[in-house]
Amino acid sequence: MKAIRIHEFGGPEVMRLDEVAKPTPGPGEVLIAVKAASLNPVDYKTREGKFPPVKADQLPLVLGRDVAGVATAFGEGASALAVDDEVYAMLPTEVGAFAEWVAIPARLVAKKPKSLDMLQAASVPLAALTAWQGLFDHGGLRAGQSVLIHGASGGVGLFAVQFARAAGAQVFATCSVGQKALVEEIGATRAIDYKNERFEEIARELDLVFDLVGGETQDRSWRTLKRGGALICTMQEPDQGKAEAAGVRAERYTAEPRGDQLAEIGKMIDDGQVRVILDKVFPLDEAADAENHLQNDHVVGKVVLSVGG
Repeated sequence: MKAIRIHEFGGPEVMRLDEVAKPTPGPGEVLIAVKAASLNPVDYKTREGKFPPVKADQLPLVLGRDVAGVATAFGEGASALAVDDEVYAMLPTEVGAFAEWVAIPARLVAKKPKSLDMLQAASVPLAALTAWQGLFDHGGLRAGQSVLIHGASGGVGLFAVQFARAAGAQVFATCSVGQKALVEEIGATRAIDYKNERFEEIARELDLVFDLVGGETQDRSWRTLKRGGALICTMQEPDQGKAEAAGVRAERYTAEPRGDQLAEIGKMIDDGQVRVILDKVFPLDEAADAENHLQNDHVVGKVVLSVGG
């Protein structure tokens, strides 16, 4: 089968289209014929040797964490999925998505939302699970509360705005001026132009800050929270001294693959509560161009690779 692998760390030029062995599903696993895979910032961070930690002796490595495709075979003891089910999943770190086939634990897989095509479905798993787990599992967001979402027009941010709105929260969201209309259209109570408006003067006494940006943005966010609130971040470990001074809880987390949560998210998508927004689609053999676009251009929504026919 064809797969995009890196044999060394570096820029997009180190990504190669290789011919590799087709995987065989082990106990509890499902073999998926990949139709589409989406890109996430973790892909180029891995390619550069930054995150997650990958040693040189683990190369060559297939990149990618998100797939949508068709279940074709099962290992002993796999779940109730059936052959020819259309599915989607966030892959564990040891398996790469930029390939024609993947074999992963069936418990991580959910049926693809019926209202989405394969390209749209592939754009969902990692970004949606990151948003879901940050808001609810770590942030404890519930109806009637208020949240500030930084980086609202990115892949994770767009899902986070919609999940928070569906949960009945008041949603403030930072983004560029050109994306304010979209961010408010999908559910933000107030979209804030991060370049020309001071979010800390607009959003106050919040229950939760969901930080997808870090740096100075995080430093300015402490004053927006009420005592007893929380700052949850994907980018950097929050300063616990500043959290204690503000009287809030703060943590950094990394999203985990969860088939059960993807099934719940899929129902929300099919019910019309959540929209999926694509930025651009590339063929598998142009994965390097796709990563360059994600890393260096202003992307709104998700960048996706078309893999199977």
